[in-house]
Order: sequence, then structure tokens, then C-alpha cells
Amino acid sequence: MSNDTIQPVMPQINRPAPDFTAKTTHGEKSLSDYRGKWLVLFAHPSDFTPVCTTEFSAFANYADQFNAVNTELLGLSIDSIHSHIAWTRSIKENFGVEITFPIIADLSMKVANAYGMIQPGASDTAAVRATFVIDPEGVLRAMLYYPMSNGRSVEEVLRLVKSLQTSDEHGVATPEAWLPGQPVIVPPPHTTHDAEARQSEGYEYTDWYFCKKSV
Repeated sequence: MSNDTIQPVMPQINRPAPDFTAKTTHGEKSLSDYRGKWLVLFAHPSDFTPVCTTEFSAFANYADQFNAVNTELLGLSIDSIHSHIAWTRSIKENFGVEITFPIIADLSMKVANAYGMIQPGASDTAAVRATFVIDPEGVLRAMLYYPMSNGRSVEEVLRLVKSLQTSDEHGVATPEAWLPGQPVIVPPPHTTHDAEARQSEGYEYTDWYFCKKSV
């Protein structure tokens, strides 16, 4: 079978995230190690590449903000432990940024394949810029895929984590570009009786299906 006909295995949102145990720059790590915390697992195409360097520097700069919302960071590429170590030392020396989170060495591509990080249209041996948000129960809650040529927004990943946490805590949805402190969207009613009553329920009312509130 040619590579053109092989379809990558894709994980599914709101299903258990693919389990793994892998070597990292901080020793062996398993998905179960992050139980009780949110996890942002993100792949990059290769060490010692400029776009990846900007992304890893940004993740490192935002690490405290992720930690503040009970979220851990875990990188991955199809490179060796020694390559990861040399690259992170280079980032610290040349850019003054210390990479404090672990990076999976996935030379076998086992984790990358389980998460659909290998996209044959991009490369058969390098991961695209895939990002996965996994909740404290080990459930995959969000996926973001970027091509190799374009860096992702770490600020958006942090915003997404906060948005998911707010939805879980308050049973609400969040509008486009929502930020903490802004109104959230109340789920629409499911009966005509509830739709009639919605305007008098004290929400920021636009129509029966579109209401907001503060949390």
C-alpha cells in the first residue's frame, strides 16, 4: 500500500486521549502522570528549526500562566533525547529562555501516530504543529492543527484552556474570542415553554436562543 493511501489515525474529542508511556527530557512520562491536571500536549516538526524555537520560547514564557490554571505542558517531536537537550540548551544560551517542561523523544513515532500528528500530505517522518488539550480525567477536549510553515498562538492555547474550564465549571458556552471576566453564553432552552420564559429569567437577553450572563 502506498503512503498516499494511508490515512492517519485521528483521536476524537470528548473521548479518552490515547494512552502513552514515553521517554522525555524529564525522565519517563505517562498520560496517567497528569491525572488530576489539565495537559497541553503539543508537537513540533523538528528541533533546531526557527519556527519551533519561537513556539517553544513562547510556551516557556507562558508556563507560569498555564500552571496557575492547573495545566501542565508536554512537548513532542520525532527527535532523540540528546537532540532535545542540545536544542533547549541552545534556546537558553541564544534567547535567554529556559525550557522548563518535558519534551517527548518519539523516534518510533508511536505517540505521534496515536495522536494523528503525522500527516502524509505534510511529511511521513515529522509531526505537524498539533496541539491537544486533555482534561484532568484524561479526556481529549480540543485539538488544533497547524502546518509546518506557520507557528501557532500560545496565547490562544491558554485562552482555550481557560474557556474549557469555565464551560465545565459553570455549564455555559463562550463566544468568539472570549476572555475571562467577559459574559458567557447561557445554553438555549429546549422547549417552547422555556423559550417563552427566557426573557424574564434575568439574563442579558437578545433573543430566546441568545442570552448571556456574567460568571
